[in-house]
Amino acid sequence: MSDIVLVTGFGPFQDHKVNASWEAVKLLPANVDGMDIVIQEIPVVYDHVESKVPSLWKEYNPNLVIHVGVSSLAEKLTIETCAYRDGYIKGDCTDTCHSTGTASCEGDACIFTGIDVRDISDKLNHSGKILTCVSQEAGRYLCEFTYYTSLNINPSRTLFVHVPPLEKPYTASELADGILEVIKLALKQLRKDDGKSLRLDAAS
Repeated sequence: MSDIVLVTGFGPFQDHKVNASWEAVKLLPANVDGMDIVIQEIPVVYDHVESKVPSLWKEYNPNLVIHVGVSSLAEKLTIETCAYRDGYIKGDCTDTCHSTGTASCEGDACIFTGIDVRDISDKLNHSGKILTCVSQEAGRYLCEFTYYTSLNINPSRTLFVHVPPLEKPYTASELADGILEVIKLALKQLRKDDGKSLRLDAAS
């Protein structure tokens, strides 16, 4: 199997009839730095996330996972540093609340990504390609629920990026370019030496 970067975006929900996250993700190229980019659209449904996200890790054993979601509060690419296990009380796009309000029956109360988010944000801001910021509050909805699910599988290989709605101020193409830069910088961090594979068992 090829080395893989898995990138997900979300489907429609609430006022986001066209979800900027998926519109951007589906414009990503098929590969980056010699790795295949696999994209997946995830419905804004708790049950689907609970089953689909772990199955994607198992199927692809990805070198890097980037979940992308939209936030009406975002004005720039917002890279999330952590996710919390509890507090998911809002209904999903089917108006269904999670049965326990907890992203996992096991795991730390809060899990931080092992990737240096601040370094990625600083480098992107200095590049002038797109503005970014760092956040420690991913919203306690399907975005953070998804992030926690992946962090609980492998925090060293997982990131979450919130994008603003389309044209506020970025186009889908500009958001895709920004996400691609995040991927490249994350892969650079993970690459311990030139030519060394980033393959790492998802469960480790």
